[in-house]
Amino acid sequence: MNIDWSNLSFNYLDTDYNVRCYYRNGKWGELEVSSSPQINIHMAATALHYGQEAFEGLKAFRGKDGKIRIFRIEENARRMLSSSKGIMMAEVPEELFVEAVKKVVKLNEHFVPPYESGASLYIRPLLIGTGAKVGVHPADEYLFLVFVTPVGPYFKEGFQLTNIAVMREYDRAAPQGTGNIKVGGNYAASLKAGMLAKEKGYSAVLYLDSREKKYIDECGPANFFGIKNNTYITPESRSILPSITNKSLIQLAQDMGLKTERRPIPFEEISTFEEVGQCGTAAVISPVGKIDDLDNNKSYSFSKDGKPGPICTKLYHKLRAIQYGDEPDPYGWVTVLE
Repeated sequence: MNIDWSNLSFNYLDTDYNVRCYYRNGKWGELEVSSSPQINIHMAATALHYGQEAFEGLKAFRGKDGKIRIFRIEENARRMLSSSKGIMMAEVPEELFVEAVKKVVKLNEHFVPPYESGASLYIRPLLIGTGAKVGVHPADEYLFLVFVTPVGPYFKEGFQLTNIAVMREYDRAAPQGTGNIKVGGNYAASLKAGMLAKEKGYSAVLYLDSREKKYIDECGPANFFGIKNNTYITPESRSILPSITNKSLIQLAQDMGLKTERRPIPFEEISTFEEVGQCGTAAVISPVGKIDDLDNNKSYSFSKDGKPGPICTKLYHKLRAIQYGDEPDPYGWVTVLE
């Protein structure tokens, strides 16, 4: 194995094993270990026709002490449970989810990047409807699998300022749709706007609410937050994925003495923020330097010196220190692999 850990991109790289579990006849089977990256699936599977598919994303980190730490595994298990209920899939028990994640990381532990490489092991649990249906119905059979791959930063800039764009002609999710659960359709809906934004030199799209185009929803691959008046503010919306990273940052912000608010954020409020960031498992925090409103030819800047703001910087380093075991974990967020 010859991997340049410090120059990994956020992309798929083959590892040795994945784990799988099948739901048949109304119950889950035993965890199976596979060395194949392929799956066999019926051509009439509901995942292919009716979007019965949900996934999660979490990470494992190798600490200075050599130990491997998995971040907030139970929260991801609960979110997948919520996704399962949202699109009528068999529910993966929390114990099964946790066991599968631990097992696949352990099986591939030599792919967990070394400490201070800037890389981590990305863990992708996936749940798909495999039962054959030609009418619009939930499947009666499902596959739950977990694979891992070592990754570098989601945004190639790493913890550096990036610019994002508002594009009102595109929606990520409907107001009462699936925006608050982690299903592939939400990401398919964001692909076109995301590619157009990247062609224009932006890292992501900032979506406004689909009903009125009045309130900030979230960025394509991440939640939005803004800082002003010693307050961490993030949107409240039925269309936003409940980010586990955002939830963690809210706790850290409170512990740092900041007030926190989760509420609707009118887009015109954007000009009042001192700092802005995107946050999620993949990026942790991607600080925003500028937001361009392409429809109205307006631009909003959040840095005077070309560097991330002090609160974004402090939050980023605090969360990373807990993930890597450099600082104590008073919240019980980290699972140390035995």
